[in-house]
Amino acid sequence: MEKYLYIALFAPLVSSLFSSLFTAKPKKQFVGVIASLLIATSFVSSVILGFYILGGGEAIHVELMTWINTGGLYIPFGFVVDEISVTMMFVVTLVSMLVHIYSNGYMDHDPSFNRFFAWLSAFVFSMMVLVMSDNFAGLFIGWEGVGLCSWGLIGFWYYKESATWAANEAFIMNRIADLGMLIGLFLLYWNTGSLQYDVVFSKVALLDHSTLIWIGIFLFIGAMGKSAQFPLHTWLADAMEGPTPVSALIHAATMVTAGVYLVIRSNPLYDLVPEVGIFIASLGTFVAFFAASMALVNRDMKRIIAYSTLSQLGYMFAAAGLGAYWVALFHLMAHAFFKALLFLGAGNVMHAMHDELDPFKMGALKEKMKWTWIMMTVASFALAGVFPLAGFFSKDTILEAAFVDHHYVIYGVLLFTAALTAFYSFRLVALIFHGNDRYSQFGIHPHEAYNYMLWAMAPLFFFAIIAGIMQTPFFEMVEEALNAREYHIHSEAVKWIMLIGTQVLVIASIFYAYRKYNRNDITVPDGTSKTENRLCYKVLFNQYYIPYFYEEYLVKPYRELSGLFWKKFDLRVVDATVDGIAKILYNTGEETRGMQSGNLSVMLRWMVVGLVILLIFAGAVGLAVRYSDKILSFLSALGV
Repeated sequence: MEKYLYIALFAPLVSSLFSSLFTAKPKKQFVGVIASLLIATSFVSSVILGFYILGGGEAIHVELMTWINTGGLYIPFGFVVDEISVTMMFVVTLVSMLVHIYSNGYMDHDPSFNRFFAWLSAFVFSMMVLVMSDNFAGLFIGWEGVGLCSWGLIGFWYYKESATWAANEAFIMNRIADLGMLIGLFLLYWNTGSLQYDVVFSKVALLDHSTLIWIGIFLFIGAMGKSAQFPLHTWLADAMEGPTPVSALIHAATMVTAGVYLVIRSNPLYDLVPEVGIFIASLGTFVAFFAASMALVNRDMKRIIAYSTLSQLGYMFAAAGLGAYWVALFHLMAHAFFKALLFLGAGNVMHAMHDELDPFKMGALKEKMKWTWIMMTVASFALAGVFPLAGFFSKDTILEAAFVDHHYVIYGVLLFTAALTAFYSFRLVALIFHGNDRYSQFGIHPHEAYNYMLWAMAPLFFFAIIAGIMQTPFFEMVEEALNAREYHIHSEAVKWIMLIGTQVLVIASIFYAYRKYNRNDITVPDGTSKTENRLCYKVLFNQYYIPYFYEEYLVKPYRELSGLFWKKFDLRVVDATVDGIAKILYNTGEETRGMQSGNLSVMLRWMVVGLVILLIFAGAVGLAVRYSDKILSFLSALGV
């Protein structure tokens, strides 16, 4: 099975290197095709490994070569395929393969077509390194790799100032969080002498409890940045400046889930610090509601789906924080299917609407885009948690975990958030596909996407429907690796009341959204309506004024302080010193350049001057040696 591990890992790297050969050349369609085939090869290998592990096979562990071996530190290029990593491999390669195929159509007219596939495949390779490494150092290399690739993909259209700004924001905010993660890794090595998963997890139980708390906190800070948890959340919505396939791959199914993966992978550590787990669950619950509330009023199609992603990441952290690691991992997998489908559907709509993102300027698109409408509607039902779609099984299990463990506040907030999720999801569907035609007034003539783009979305559509039936075999696969347990509500009556009550709440929210937005009198808001001028609406529309706070009280003061140091210190001290030294050397050269005039008489005079200086120096040294005793006596008399 080792060969399949290597194929799954390195096929994306080959894809990226191949595509990079053509980045400076005009679009070559075969670049996208070959890149997609190589990612498909990685996916097939991942599926083979998945069936092997699902069938009860032992974890596959390989050491490719030694990376660091100095003193007591030994870190190999080691990789492992076990129940946790193979799940992530399946999700990453499946979504990546479909996004690559879809991108052949979506990026068809982009002049940087070849460069896009080089970045996209490099991202997949970095993500595979992250999830397949058998040690924290290898995970961190993949962690930084996906950060770099996401910067290149978010800012792919670098000639747009908004794109470069968003890319820099995501990169810098993640570097802030990564400092916390590095401190956590240093503490791990300092206290266990290793960064290998098996060694670290065998020793963490022996560590002081306060040390474990600090390690857990610092590792989670890294996870907060990568998974965009409050207060490091603002970059995720702004990252929608990148091409939509990037949003489907990075900001729905892969990179943003890396923080959840880190907590799940570190479950032996977090099991020992339940107080940190409660903090993670509480923050995740808050973020679930916080992001959902902002999606209620937003008027950017991709940002609404991005806030939805942020909210669902909150659900995952809530489950992981409560110790329901297998539930968090299952929701991560199920969410990847329907959320990537939503983003790709949004890409179809953007193409049809000439990159328009305001759903209030759309309407009645189901007549022009029947298949996109069907797929996005089903994906929205799955996101809302409607039975029997994928989101129902994963989200309902998270609610059960919170209820069974008596965390009723967390349960209540997550349940209310489920209702909000249903509302904003079908607000978007109603505005885009139903009601009156509002796009004609803008001279837009929409059309359905290419057939092969729709076929690329079909597997996601399929899994969004049937992924729930994978819950039991998935539980059996990860049961031992994650100390999984099933959550049972002892009272059948209570269980059915909760189940039916949740469905009624969700369906009522969907019905209300349709009733409010599936109307023929919907118009494009112009800022004059009573709703738009209410305080609550303004707070939500402006993201609780958090971006404003960051800009006014963090970014601007930092920029002004930097400008002050530049003018007062860099220019007047550093630059002046460097320029002064350069000026002295330059003037000295100007004054002495006459020595190299080539005139024989001038050169003879300089030779005489040099000889005289040499004789004087030699005489001074000779006198110093001859009268050294007297000189020392004299200095001694002076007390030197």
